[in-house]
Amino acid sequence: MAEPTDKPTSDLARKLAGRFLVIDGPDGAGKTTQLKLLAEALSAAGALVREVRDPGSTEIGDKIRSILLERDHGGMGRMCETFLFMASRAQLVCEVIRPALGRGELVLCDRFISATVAYQGALGVDRKFIIELGNHATEGLWPDLTIILDLSTEVGMGRIGIARKRLKDDREPEFRQHLLFGDRLETRTSEYHHRVRNIFRSLSDGYPSPVRYVEAEGKQEVVLQRVLAAISGHFETAEPQAERHG
Repeated sequence: MAEPTDKPTSDLARKLAGRFLVIDGPDGAGKTTQLKLLAEALSAAGALVREVRDPGSTEIGDKIRSILLERDHGGMGRMCETFLFMASRAQLVCEVIRPALGRGELVLCDRFISATVAYQGALGVDRKFIIELGNHATEGLWPDLTIILDLSTEVGMGRIGIARKRLKDDREPEFRQHLLFGDRLETRTSEYHHRVRNIFRSLSDGYPSPVRYVEAEGKQEVVLQRVLAAISGHFETAEPQAERHG
């Protein structure tokens, strides 16, 4: 929840008012961690930040998310999966994202249509169809910028494997819930995860909104500085905010 702040507002924070930013990338790239760190850094700079996750962040979206995360749903078809993601996304946009943008808040979203292009695209769903469907689901709302955290499949899967070992001590129920989706994807081959990464790496080809790539290897603080540099560099030259958020 974004809250008013009396902290001095930086130039970057002013430029990001009413903007919609997405952090995405393959499993293990650290997108959720980086989104949290980015939110903290920009809030400290005076920005009013609204953090959301896709799928989820609404009552309806969270119910859809639970269906998508349930490991017993391993037989879910690729089109069913695609439409469920879009349904949750449609609710997120109309209930949370558009109102927040209208109030001048900076919306930071953990995954968005870019993830469906990569993950369901890696299952064979047509990229152009996903983008067209996403345009209908969001009623034309696209991010002002999507940051793709790029990391090799081997390193990403290794990070997830290490994280799962931590679950055995049963002290992090919230973390365990976060990993349920990964458990369902775990049944898919390494070739599938390589396809996901390759699609992310080519996302800017035909994607309807700007994409920037950030190397996700290294310490969290170092990666955060790369993310901030990518955002700052983009909005130094970006066109004035469009009325499409209205």
